Amino acid sequence: MQSSTPAKPILFGIAFLCIALLGVALYLQQIEHMLPCPLCVMQRYAFIGIALSCLISAGNSGTTRRISIALGLASALAGIGVASYHLYVLANPAMSCGIDPLETTVNKVFLAQWLPVLLKADGFCDTPYPPILGLSIPAWAMIWFVVIAITLFTLLLQRQRQGIFGKHR
Repeated sequence: MQSSTPAKPILFGIAFLCIALLGVALYLQQIEHMLPCPLCVMQRYAFIGIALSCLISAGNSGTTRRISIALGLASALAGIGVASYHLYVLANPAMSCGIDPLETTVNKVFLAQWLPVLLKADGFCDTPYPPILGLSIPAWAMIWFVVIAITLFTLLLQRQRQGIFGKHR
């Protein structure tokens, strides 16, 4: 018997979605020449955290799965916070987070030195890039973070069903 919601395919789907969104970010950066700002890079870290947590969770069960889902949820909530602030910066052009301590800090993280193509901040947060289907890039990120957070929260609240012969996966 299966539980009411198959968690593994959902977790793999979320991980694939996050990796695909990182691919879109690379496309926008490399092909469309939209330089990522420090807040963009922090959102990329959140997507990486979600993807890794979901892959670990999909490969495990029980307490390890729940802890991994909770870590993925924490990454999604952090992404919501960063995307919210990024949208605030875009709505208030007088604010900027360009060349400042945040950029220096983000670029000194060891992963930024290992994967500079993906995780090095070179742009300004208040650069008005053209919208994609009517929404800014941080708005799209916010939507995906909220969808992922709701999905992971739902998975976290699920209980394992127990039948006559023990727990079902």
